[in-house]
Amino acid sequence: MTLHPGPAASRLADPALLVGRLLLAGLFLHEGLTLAGSLDGTIAALGKLGVPAPAVLATIALQLVAGAAIALGWQARPAACALGLFCVATATLFHANMGNRNELLHFEKDLAIAGGMAVLAVCGPGRWSLATLLQEWRAGLTA
Repeated sequence: MTLHPGPAASRLADPALLVGRLLLAGLFLHEGLTLAGSLDGTIAALGKLGVPAPAVLATIALQLVAGAAIALGWQARPAACALGLFCVATATLFHANMGNRNELLHFEKDLAIAGGMAVLAVCGPGRWSLATLLQEWRAGLTA
């Protein structure tokens, strides 16, 4: 059975997708900027956990590029897939100590964010996005 949203839900879909995108993206943009802002310390701290410097740089780049893509609504689906997989990997690699309440909370949070990214990947960025703006602009050029 397919559920069809009523008129109120339809009117709220695009603003809700925008707010959801900005909330999800903000987390990754903030973290990426924070890690990049103290790069030497970040590389040293993650190096102690066995993460090599190139992986740290790739992680920061992923957070910034995919976070910006989601915020703007451009290439949001692949960006959401990438960050969703990143969250699952982070949960299982770094927060799998279920005996520690704090680690369990981080594990659950990472999986919840991955779930939000899965929803975004399926639904797309909505009409209030750079992708829609570019699509409408291209359509105007060919009309």
